[in-house]
Amino acid sequence: MRPSISPEGDTAYLDEIHDDSVLAVSGFNLATTPEFLILELYKKYQATGHPRSLFLETDALPASPGRALDLVLKDMSESGDYSFIKGMLVPFMGFSPYLQKMTLEDRFQVYGWPIGITAYWFREVASGRPGLLTKIGIDTFLDPDQDSGTLNESAAKNRMCYSTKIDLSGEEFLIYRAPKPNVSFVRVTSSDRLGNLSMEDEPIRGTVMSIAQASKAMPNPGKVVAQVKRVVADGAFSPRQVEVPYPLVDYVVTSPPQYHWQASSFEYDPRACFRVSPGNTDRLLGDMGVGKSPQLHRIIARRVALELIQLLNSKGSPILINLGVGVPALLSGIISEEGLSRDVVSVVESGPWGGVALTGPDFGISMGAFALSTIPDMFSNYEGGIIDTASLGFLQVDQNGNVNPSYIPGKLTGPGGFPVIAEGTPRVYFAGTFTAGKSDITVENGKLNIRSDGDVLKFVNRVYKVFFSGKQAMKFTKEVRYFTERAVFTLTEKGLRLDEVAPGVDIDRDILGKMEFRPVVSRELKEIPPAVFSGNRMNLKYMITHH
Repeated sequence: MRPSISPEGDTAYLDEIHDDSVLAVSGFNLATTPEFLILELYKKYQATGHPRSLFLETDALPASPGRALDLVLKDMSESGDYSFIKGMLVPFMGFSPYLQKMTLEDRFQVYGWPIGITAYWFREVASGRPGLLTKIGIDTFLDPDQDSGTLNESAAKNRMCYSTKIDLSGEEFLIYRAPKPNVSFVRVTSSDRLGNLSMEDEPIRGTVMSIAQASKAMPNPGKVVAQVKRVVADGAFSPRQVEVPYPLVDYVVTSPPQYHWQASSFEYDPRACFRVSPGNTDRLLGDMGVGKSPQLHRIIARRVALELIQLLNSKGSPILINLGVGVPALLSGIISEEGLSRDVVSVVESGPWGGVALTGPDFGISMGAFALSTIPDMFSNYEGGIIDTASLGFLQVDQNGNVNPSYIPGKLTGPGGFPVIAEGTPRVYFAGTFTAGKSDITVENGKLNIRSDGDVLKFVNRVYKVFFSGKQAMKFTKEVRYFTERAVFTLTEKGLRLDEVAPGVDIDRDILGKMEFRPVVSRELKEIPPAVFSGNRMNLKYMITHH
């Protein structure tokens, strides 16, 4: 049967979603987020009280501040009516303030599997398998011996999504299980009259195909609803343009333009969907405000960039790097302004290869990317250790090298892609400020001047939640380094080792005195290279020993 192409105002597709349905929704912030479908579904609930008690599953986060799912949760929070949703499997909530709020208030069950796990899980469910088998998550909050991926008490009590530890030929693995979706909401750009779906104006491909297939799989095949910008004539697409073939689609719904933005900060930019070249990179970086990023953040990112040159020279060929949110995302701009884009190829977990990665709620989009993978395919590069390195942020680091990027009491943004990327890559460069909180730290005459320091310690005896296991990293002989504006550490069998300090810094007062544990201090303690603290380009291209 052909899918139903809904005329404007027709909401028959909403009748497919019943009380207690399991609803899968695509979305990486606003990219591939079917905002119109989400809001229309909630509008029906407000009018009728149904559907209620929905369980939502997503590949990343179908929201940005004040948009899509976050807008729904804002209304739920303000009205005090929490019956619409009974739970969620959601990897990231950093750009949904109300999801964070309601998770911490324990209003409904929330499970926080990483992006790569959820994306692969949809593909496994689509293949009729019972769940996802992987090594990712052992000795972390995803381990059933710890939290099994639950993010609040309701989730810990109900365990609708969970991991189980199994032994295969003497090796430990986790298998992740969750309810199969009854209905999927996905977003694409266009549908032809048959219902074939294409994504020509979308900045990412996401997990759209796997989410659609997960609903269609046995047992109990479900429905797929696609949000589109437009409906075009039959024959408008070549076979290579079709992302989802029409036999997998039940309903096609045309969205008003205001609910079909490419990113949080703009409705449409032809550079974001690769219809035009981003042009002058310096101008692009200026538009993005890369040069206006906090000075300390740029210092840290520049020091990581120096490390990439060493890796590039030791490998003797281009290197592949993943960039996380926060300080690591600035590396994309530094790589570009230093003319290293062909030597250091950055990838983003949403699927882009190369280009300049956007930051903040627009993260996931890269201007000028030269290739675009689906999210599951991109995460094969991470979990399989195909990439050379990753640079990721951190909130806490402990004496065993464990890292917590996003979870302390009163603050919870979810794992994002962090656990899969950090555990899969053969070398990981964590990057962040040494302390948190209000500070006054400047660079004067090439030296770091700490007038007042942040009052929150980030190097602690024990992290609040383990998202990256130092023990597992050592077991598999990974290279792990931690970069800050004043110190650089390396993970060893004896714990963290202090290898570099910034010029102008007092080791006892500014480093050891601001840590809850004492690291090993290298016998060959070095100074962080002066070029890092300069406001000028570092001319990294000329440090490459091969061409």
